[in-house]
Amino acid sequence: MTRILAALLLAAVTALAQAVEVEGVKFDPTAQVGGQPLQLNGAGVRTRFMFKVYAAGLYVPQKSNSAATLLSQKGPRRVAIGMLRDVDADTFVGALNDGLKANLSAEQMAGFKPQIDTLNANFKSVGEAKKGDRIDFEFTSEAGTRIIVNGQPRGAAIPGEGFFEAVLRVWIGDKPVDADLKRGMLGG
Repeated sequence: MTRILAALLLAAVTALAQAVEVEGVKFDPTAQVGGQPLQLNGAGVRTRFMFKVYAAGLYVPQKSNSAATLLSQKGPRRVAIGMLRDVDADTFVGALNDGLKANLSAEQMAGFKPQIDTLNANFKSVGEAKKGDRIDFEFTSEAGTRIIVNGQPRGAAIPGEGFFEAVLRVWIGDKPVDADLKRGMLGG
């Protein structure tokens, strides 16, 4: 009887630790950022005008289905994006800026202007995001916010934990770019 129970428990733990696949993009159950382990909180698809643009997963120190809790977490975090179609840099940057404007006050936008300008320049230096590309927005206290494309850091690191929280609001803020994607990233 104990062997059967142990086998069932092992099967349940193994099932929980498997990668999640969204539209063909795999998200590992854990990730390392800044030498710290993170857990996949959830993943979903960004749709715009009925087109699937990218799949995104949120990695955090502690899982939660509360956006407020996730936004207030400290330490390393990652938004992992798997592109489902080609998107030029101007379009991607425009969507990010629209998401920031929707979730931040005018004063907050003005306060983050240098960081937003750096983020825009970093992403524009990437050029077109191609179908199949992996783009990570990572934060560590030491380096700040980094854009990593297919494993290669791009552009300058952007200091400030508050700035990463602002960027994270694009996906899980009060006015996310895609409500279904927010639900997925919150684990729902």
